[in-house]
Amino acid sequence: MDIEHAFDALQAEADADPAVVAKARERRDLFNTAFSPLDDVVEVIPSGSLARNTQRDPINDVDLVIIFDPAHHHSEWGSDGSSAGDALDYVQEKVRELLGSTEGSVAQEVRLARPGNHAVKCFLDDPKDPDAFTVDAMPAFRHEGGHLVVPEKANEKWIETDPEYLIRWVERRHEDWAEFRSLVRILKMWNQDVGASMKSLTTEVLALNHLPAEVSRSRALQRFFSAAELAIDQPVEDPAGHCGEIQSDLDLDKVRKCLGDAATKSWRACDAQDAGDDDAAACLWHEVFGDAFPGPDGGCPKDDGGGAGALGAGVGIGITRPRPVKHAPQG
Repeated sequence: MDIEHAFDALQAEADADPAVVAKARERRDLFNTAFSPLDDVVEVIPSGSLARNTQRDPINDVDLVIIFDPAHHHSEWGSDGSSAGDALDYVQEKVRELLGSTEGSVAQEVRLARPGNHAVKCFLDDPKDPDAFTVDAMPAFRHEGGHLVVPEKANEKWIETDPEYLIRWVERRHEDWAEFRSLVRILKMWNQDVGASMKSLTTEVLALNHLPAEVSRSRALQRFFSAAELAIDQPVEDPAGHCGEIQSDLDLDKVRKCLGDAATKSWRACDAQDAGDDDAAACLWHEVFGDAFPGPDGGCPKDDGGGAGALGAGVGIGITRPRPVKHAPQG
């Protein structure tokens, strides 16, 4: 069993088809084409996981920020009260004028534009389709410090945020280690598949803090799971320092259990691989990632409830010794 080939297969499951990624960018960039010429628009910038290139399959929504000049007909923006909702209503109306499916002057692509709390959700597919592709268009203006101020309709307030900070941080991590973005996609897939219940952004920020550059993907993931299991008891916060905790309703018991299970099995997988038993390692990684990680040709032993299939009995490969969690390398 070739572990690196198995990780290649896992990566293929996590990555979206390049043609789908290109199409998503094309549909997102249509909003740039439509809004950039407006007199009150300073710039339109991509945001979200697609902008950071950490998106995973499937791609059902993308994000962008429309940065307005508040001095240009929007002097009330930024004040508490109805202006947060007014800004979203304004973007909704402009989307209809520019991109509405029947009346759009630039293109006729958006079937429904619906204001939310921070952004206008624009449906480019049938809104009744649960997998409909959407673009979330968020109005904003620049703070004097360079970051953004965006509406929060539910609280009738404007809040400070900095999505560009996260984009730059991901870029730096990937420049330092070319596997970073790819493994973030794998971790997002793992989070969803095991039901860890973390938001995509929570998973990504954990990776930024605890996924280390390593000589192999297996060792990097093992170190991440061990470090994240310890770190999850502390709030995962906005790295730019503006928005506080990312996911205040996170089920810590569930996440801790999922991370702990992955940490134990990945530790044993690396131990088995170091001992030269790639088949045993593949079976353990298969338990971590499910069918997305191929097992050996002969299949894996049936799980006896011990969390490592029938591998716990061992064949001299040493994969049953305790995982030294407290002293595990931190990311």
